[in-house]
Amino acid sequence: MQAAELVGRWRRLDERRVAANGIELRVVEHGTGAPVVFCHGFPELGFSWRHQVFALADAGFRTLTPDMRGYGGSSRPAGPAGYDMLTVCADLVGLLDAYGLEDAIFVGHDWGASVVWHLAREYPERVRAVAGLSVPATPRSSGPPTQIMRARLGEDFYMIWFQEPGVADRVLDADVRRTLLQDDILSKQNFLDTSSPEPPLPEWLSEPEFDYYVETFTETGFTGGLNYYRNLDRTWERTAHLEGVKIGQPSLFIAGSTDPVIRFTPLQKMPELLSDLRGSIILEGAGHWIQQQRPAEVNAALIDFATRL
Repeated sequence: MQAAELVGRWRRLDERRVAANGIELRVVEHGTGAPVVFCHGFPELGFSWRHQVFALADAGFRTLTPDMRGYGGSSRPAGPAGYDMLTVCADLVGLLDAYGLEDAIFVGHDWGASVVWHLAREYPERVRAVAGLSVPATPRSSGPPTQIMRARLGEDFYMIWFQEPGVADRVLDADVRRTLLQDDILSKQNFLDTSSPEPPLPEWLSEPEFDYYVETFTETGFTGGLNYYRNLDRTWERTAHLEGVKIGQPSLFIAGSTDPVIRFTPLQKMPELLSDLRGSIILEGAGHWIQQQRPAEVNAALIDFATRL
């Protein structure tokens, strides 16, 4: 499917704004069958699952793909307080309620992966199975995450720079196109350095697809997404009751071998948390934006996982 055709097909999909947990979520619907909910990360949108939505619908699944809280066509509550992990998990429960669904298969990437790992423990009865992309499931840290990051990775680490409301927001919002083209975001200097040429489009992303992101983030800014990072410590405080709680549902993990996230989020701890891990797939040569970069392999893995449940 050509990129322009893919974007056009996405825009024509049915969508609803559903009331969930005191906000509204814009949800794209496609297909029929067992429900699969896709949860995106930062800085992405429900659109980042475009390849998977069509493939899984063709394979006999009903896909529900929200713009997560703070993004795109969904509500963007002001201030960081409304973006802790348990609040976002409650959004997804509200989404199921709005559609009259008892449970669903949840698939998340990046921040969306963190959300669905937490959702599977906080609301196990609502999660039929769970797949995380790029961000592995990890046990609760020994202390507030930002303290650990500062000690290990320094003040220049991007998650630390994101903490102060308004600071990173101004830089990222000033040049939306450049922000979205940043491939290495681990250091704040990569965002602050505007003297270097604009990074090129990655080969897996076309101009029509990229324009969809630029158009949306030009309208919304990046604050909603940054607020997830500003709740790292608050989430840690609110999830003490989940310490030692394992994910018992069937689970799947997929990542790229060159993804920097798996360098500072070790994979070897996943078995401590996932008691029914059906697969841990590392795609050689793939990076962080795996469902867009290597859609055929990701689609095949997800369809195989979901059909075997």
